Amino acid sequence: MTTVPFTKMHGLGNDFVLLDERRKPVPLDPAWIARLADRHRGIGFDQLVVIDADPELDVHVRFFNADGSESGACGNASRCVAKLIHGETGRDRIWLRTARGILEAVRDGQLWTVDMGRPRLAWDEIPLTHDCDTEAVPVDVAGLPRPFAVSMGNPHAVFVVDHLESLDVAGMGSMLERDPMFPERANIGFVQVLDRQNARLRVFERGVGLTLACGSGACAAMVALVKKDLVDGKATFQLDGGELVLAWDGMNGVRMTGAAAIVFTGEISTELAPGDS
Repeated sequence: MTTVPFTKMHGLGNDFVLLDERRKPVPLDPAWIARLADRHRGIGFDQLVVIDADPELDVHVRFFNADGSESGACGNASRCVAKLIHGETGRDRIWLRTARGILEAVRDGQLWTVDMGRPRLAWDEIPLTHDCDTEAVPVDVAGLPRPFAVSMGNPHAVFVVDHLESLDVAGMGSMLERDPMFPERANIGFVQVLDRQNARLRVFERGVGLTLACGSGACAAMVALVKKDLVDGKATFQLDGGELVLAWDGMNGVRMTGAAAIVFTGEISTELAPGDS
């Protein structure tokens, strides 16, 4: 039986399995990824993170959703990778190459700050199916305002709401992630402003479902709230799994600060059992 070593980590309960291709090749078949994500038949995770060598930076990183589809960015996972590489090198500044671009992660005590890059706000960069007002995308849900759309390396639709806890986030998110306006599907966020320095956020991630935290979703919500002048340039977001601090000056990259933790390490078979595919 062939096995591969893994590390289980989480950022605010948003959990990941990290595989290191620098040590051993990884089979990235979507069915195998989905099997690993199964919390009964596999390890269980929101995203799979694959680390590889990079000739210029610390590492090259790819992200895969629990359904086996690939994602361009994951903020909480980026902090986890930075913590893991810090453990190898002792460096407090880590550079990651991702599909989103080059990300800088800096250690601040027990926390990590990642510059998630500039938000992409043009309709064809997000992407949407056609040109429209990206701050009020024509996706209509009874009782809610139209969403703000932005890409943080993956597409997000952010609904600014008055009473978050009364919403069926999982049900609406499951429906809205596949709305025709989003040709690559979308992460669906619901954010409530508490005051100009605090907000409450829940996110339904495409290919994953409702998660305890979503780093790129918090970045997207920060962009939406700053553009709408509802929060200041630095704000704390309360997610189901804990708090993230977001900073954005309206022009440069969105900076996200939060915790990352190693849970356990082990090995898992690369083979698919009957019924896994």
